[in-house]
This record gives sequence, structure tokens and C-alpha cells, in this order.
Amino acid sequence: MSEATDNKEVAKQELLSSNINITESAQGYLAELLAKQQTDGIGVRIFVENAGTPRAECCMSYSQPDEHNESDLRLDYSHFSAYIDSASIPYLQDAVIDYNADRFGGQLTFRAPNSKVPQVGENATIEERIHYVLQSEINPSLAAHGGVVELAELIEEEGVGLTAVLKFGGGCQGCSAVDVTLREGVEVQLKQQIPELTQVVDETDHSQTENAYYQ
Repeated sequence: MSEATDNKEVAKQELLSSNINITESAQGYLAELLAKQQTDGIGVRIFVENAGTPRAECCMSYSQPDEHNESDLRLDYSHFSAYIDSASIPYLQDAVIDYNADRFGGQLTFRAPNSKVPQVGENATIEERIHYVLQSEINPSLAAHGGVVELAELIEEEGVGLTAVLKFGGGCQGCSAVDVTLREGVEVQLKQQIPELTQVVDETDHSQTENAYYQ
């Protein structure tokens, strides 16, 4: 590898970072699997399919030497390198890959709490914070009934304040219990975590879009 290529790789690694934790036991297990492939330079590639959705799935595959993606973040371990899909990095924050040995051979586990929705930062917009609460806390509960809720628009009105207009779908759409769900669950939870909101309504109750800045 040339010096120019090395410098480019260093610069890329400085721009990208990940706190994914591959435990020592998992490293040992993966190293054994990779050794069985008898291919110099083979590593593992880690990524999230359908990232940021309720269908998100964390994946790991072999990464052949001639298949390494230049945009991936490379993490070097004692006996192999892991290549993190750059687009998946936000969804793999705080992820842990572990291996627990037992008499049946053991099990590799992959926990990624932010795979369905990336963790929001201190400077996140109100829209991003609402989306985070909906996807990470509210929708998992509604999913048990086949329902889903998303932010339709965010409206600032003089004398009223900030209104979040929500759209219910799936099993919640047309359900007579939507109003109860909204008032007793979703609205309370959103207001607790996002105090800037003055009210939360179902889109069927609020059709004004003139002042909307999120659609």
C-alpha cells in the first residue's frame, strides 16, 4: 500500500468513528471462523438492512480481500479486521457483538439498540426528536396490534403554540380507539419528552397546512 493510500485511509478513519463493541469472546469466535476460510486478509463486514425502520436487521458477512468497500470504516482487531458499512454507523452506535460459550457450542449475539432509529444528538431538531420517540418507544408498542404512527406535520400557530400532527396507520387506521391511544399514550409521552409541544393531534382532526414547516 502506498503512502498516499495510507494517508487517505487515516483521513477517512478520522472522519468516521464507531463505538461498536466486539467483545473478546466474540473476537475469538470470529477469528476461528475466519481462519477456517483459509483466505489471507479475509474479514467481517457489519451492516444494517432496512436501517431506521421497524424492519431493521443487523447483519454480518464475510468480507473477501477483493470485496472490501473503500467507504467502509475499518476496525482492526488482533486477528482480523471488521468493516463497518458507513451508512450503518449511526444505527450501530452502542451496538454489542458478544459470544457466550455453552455445552451446546455457544451463541453469537448482536444487540444494536439504535438500529431501528439512530440516537439523536444534543442539537437535534424537534422533528428529529419526535421521530426518535415515535420509532424507538411508541411504535414498538403499537406494532403488537399491527399499528404504526408517524409525524405528518409540525405547525407553529400564534396563540396555540407548537402542534404535532400525527398520522396513524396499519391496525390503528380507522380504529375507534385511536383517540384514546393518542390522548392517554402518545400525546402524554411526546409532551413529557418534548416540552416544546403544546398539543398533539391526529391528522383527521387538523387539516391546516398553511403554516406547516414539516410535511
